[in-house]
Amino acid sequence: MVSAWQNFKLAAQLGEPEQVPVALIVDSPWLPGYAGIDTRDYYLFPDKWLEINLGLRERFPDIVWIPGFWLEYGMATEPSAFGVKLQFHADSPPSVEPVITDLSFWADVKPANPQTDGLMPLILRLYKVMDERLQAEGLGIKMVCARGPMTVASWLAGMTPLLMEFALNPDRVARILDTATTTIIRWLHAQLDTLSQPEGIMLLDDIVGMVSQRHYEELIQPHLRRIFDEFEGLLRVYHNDTPCPHLLASLAEANFDVFNFSHKTDIAEVKAKMGHRVAVMGNVPPLDVGVRGTPADVTQAARECLDKAAPGGGMILSFGGGVSPGTPPKNIVALAQTAHEWSQRNRT
Repeated sequence: MVSAWQNFKLAAQLGEPEQVPVALIVDSPWLPGYAGIDTRDYYLFPDKWLEINLGLRERFPDIVWIPGFWLEYGMATEPSAFGVKLQFHADSPPSVEPVITDLSFWADVKPANPQTDGLMPLILRLYKVMDERLQAEGLGIKMVCARGPMTVASWLAGMTPLLMEFALNPDRVARILDTATTTIIRWLHAQLDTLSQPEGIMLLDDIVGMVSQRHYEELIQPHLRRIFDEFEGLLRVYHNDTPCPHLLASLAEANFDVFNFSHKTDIAEVKAKMGHRVAVMGNVPPLDVGVRGTPADVTQAARECLDKAAPGGGMILSFGGGVSPGTPPKNIVALAQTAHEWSQRNRT
């Protein structure tokens, strides 16, 4: 029997599996609330973290959880390696506050060392321990993640100063993004090196969608391409749920395999503009439908996505972003059932 993960990989390679895969990005904004525990407990107690993530596989066997067994602290991991201020909360991931907003300072900072800096070494140690436990059960951690260079840079100095600098001092932006990119590559390699059988990476960077096409191509694309080129041969997923239809054709040149994007951008438009170069992962609205809608609403939105983008392959059904806090399990079930029914109907 073909597994959900095998269907996911085939679709990521622009194939057309008999069963359209459903893949969902889940992390600490959703999981603690789903499990009914304090967010700090989710971070502090590895056995509870493992229990919750194993429970997802058992409760929703037809869904691929991306990245699956993700050790993260919201947005805090990469910025923590540069000394930003973190504040932990009972009901949400840590908040991140820049300490130094002068971009001239960050332009001269050296890349971080994942073995010693911030939260990274603790995550690496836990990845090794948990992967060994999962391997003993015939499982394993297949994917690792990092925030992208624009997201990391925005947490160091603040969003507004960073975006203003694109116009005022692009050379300085280039230096900061180079430092962030080197750190990200080191961080991804360090995570991969702790695992027995890794198969992929995911990069998350919504801030990319906030710049013009010219600034993207001149200042950001070389760094995205450098990251994805570094991991050629692995499955590469890029998440950016800021609406950016003006960048779609350019993003297709960044050398990733799967694009998870905003529900505000029509999935047919994404597939048309990116061509058959990138698999599309979307595009059900995560809040208005995923959280606030009924299972019938999910079914309708999912069918529309499948009708538009599944024919011809390269389609992975998902929400247009990660699973939002408050998403009820019944709506996740509806998403999986719709993909199954659509696949059966269109296979016969």
